Amino acid sequence: MVARDADPTLRALLSRRELQLRLAGDEAELPPGALDRATRWVHSSELDDPTPFLADDLVLLTTGTQFPAGTRYPFDAYVKRLVDRGVAALGFGTEVVRDGIPPELVAACRRAHLPLFEVPYSTPFIAVARANAEAVAAQAYARRSWALSAQRAIALAALRPDGLDATIAELARQLDTWVGMYDAAGELVREHPAGTLSAGATVVLRAEVEAVLRRGARAGSSLRSDTDAFTLQTLGRGGDLRGVVAIAAGELDQAGRDVVTAVIAMAGLALEQHQRLSRARTALRSGMVRSLLTGDPSLARQISRDVWGPLPPAPIVVAVADARGPRTGALLDVLELRADERHGALVYGTLDNDVVIVVPASAASTLDEIPVRFSLRLGVSEPAGYADVARALGQARAARDRATAPGLSRFAEVQTGGILSALSSGEAAMVAAAHLAPLRAHDRETGGRLEETLRAWLESDGSNERAAAALGVHRHTVRTRLAAAEKALGTDLGSFSARAELWAAFHLE
Repeated sequence: MVARDADPTLRALLSRRELQLRLAGDEAELPPGALDRATRWVHSSELDDPTPFLADDLVLLTTGTQFPAGTRYPFDAYVKRLVDRGVAALGFGTEVVRDGIPPELVAACRRAHLPLFEVPYSTPFIAVARANAEAVAAQAYARRSWALSAQRAIALAALRPDGLDATIAELARQLDTWVGMYDAAGELVREHPAGTLSAGATVVLRAEVEAVLRRGARAGSSLRSDTDAFTLQTLGRGGDLRGVVAIAAGELDQAGRDVVTAVIAMAGLALEQHQRLSRARTALRSGMVRSLLTGDPSLARQISRDVWGPLPPAPIVVAVADARGPRTGALLDVLELRADERHGALVYGTLDNDVVIVVPASAASTLDEIPVRFSLRLGVSEPAGYADVARALGQARAARDRATAPGLSRFAEVQTGGILSALSSGEAAMVAAAHLAPLRAHDRETGGRLEETLRAWLESDGSNERAAAALGVHRHTVRTRLAAAEKALGTDLGSFSARAELWAAFHLE
């Protein structure tokens, strides 16, 4: 993948015929790519140690006056100083002090793998420096021209119907590399070219994106996997990040950074527009949730069918999270994504200070990832029909409020703790209603009088005769009804604790 034009190199400098430069030795003796290393500047020096005045990727020129003839000069130490400083190559001007390049210098450069070339007497050092400077200037001009052209192409792409997707695609084309966009929930929602990222890079990049979003601060960063390097740029304001753009390039030059900056600005504007539309959709979804609380799902069913698809099939479960959390926006983004991907899989909306989620009871496990991913408390109701959404919402709130740390809490677990244990938390009435629900369901379905009988029996201190007299029935009828109540409730009425829970349920519900 290429993210920038090649810089002027030693190979390009040696290929300038007018300079008549000649490589000393064979290129095969040098490390691969040694002649293709960038040469950012050319400088001359006759100092024994010029390194304090040099920069990385520099070509050094010398005539060798620092190498006195007839002495054992430490060429290896001289060359090592240059290599350690990051000098790209050494040029030796011949026929000024010496007729040719000293053999000892040739040998030292070969051992240190430093490219060495001859500058003939007819070629002034200033001509070599000027040739390289012209190449640097030409490359800078080309990059500026490319940046302007790329920004113009990206601006035109942003005007297309799906401007955000077109912008990301155009950036990938201009940089000739993979570009991906992650939403506020860390989901990869756009990528170009699609499907080219390795599995290992996908995992590493996803983890880094999620970490960046959790920090919530605007930033640019770099990342390297086993096979790829990436540049990451956040979208949105600090504390309200709307996503991350990832580019498969470890380092971009100034022109590349300018183009990316333009894309980030345009993507930010597009996301702001998308956010306003998302708020409108969320308001409509919230209205659907309020409609479901009436116990008549007909209006919500019609809206959902016309706009998004069918409602989740009953029985359903209701989940509740606090809407005031720091990552509520990211949670809503994920819910919107899931609702779009899986029509009929969920309904969600905000209600007062809560995020309310409705999913099929058969798919309740899909809620498990939410508290872990967004570090929040999520309460989940028991299965219910659409006529009982309000009751299920109360159960979910009770389960959420009972939790003391981020995680998923089910109402069934709260109910297992018993009515009396819920007195201090203010959830006793909700738990009591759930405790008596099987009894009442049985009476509705069969026309029986189990609830009335059980209440009378408890108020008669467990006496069948006194309960029968109060109800005006035979004591055997009371015994039969109590057995049916035990079966419906799944409890043993001979247990004092079971009787105490039921007595509390009747008085608290």
